[in-house]
Amino acid sequence: MPYKEREIEKKYYSIGEVAEKFSVATSLIRYWEGEFDIIKPKKDKKGNRRFTKDDIEKIGLIFHLVKEKGYTLQGAQEIIKKDQYEISDKAGMVNRLNQIKSFLIEIRDQLNVGEQGGNTTL
Repeated sequence: MPYKEREIEKKYYSIGEVAEKFSVATSLIRYWEGEFDIIKPKKDKKGNRRFTKDDIEKIGLIFHLVKEKGYTLQGAQEIIKKDQYEISDKAGMVNRLNQIKSFLIEIRDQLNVGEQGGNTTL
């Protein structure tokens, strides 16, 4: 069976990586952190922010509301507060679906390797 290197998925992202993803300044991410209660990055011993995928999804929502839809910060805050339960529930669901997808891809790859070798046992 040929060795297949697995993709390494990062658990935490720096504020610079997050800012680059949305093409904004790091200061804007820090500002939004203070304005929106849903953004709560972990901080390491040096005080550097470490953002999870969940944090990045929430920043993406804020970015969409403020930068793409044109809401004021107060308007975006009201929408988020109204739908906060739904947002956290969706983020958890997306995370779980990504885990299932990775698992299914791994199974598919194992089946493909088995078919190439002529043996399709599970």
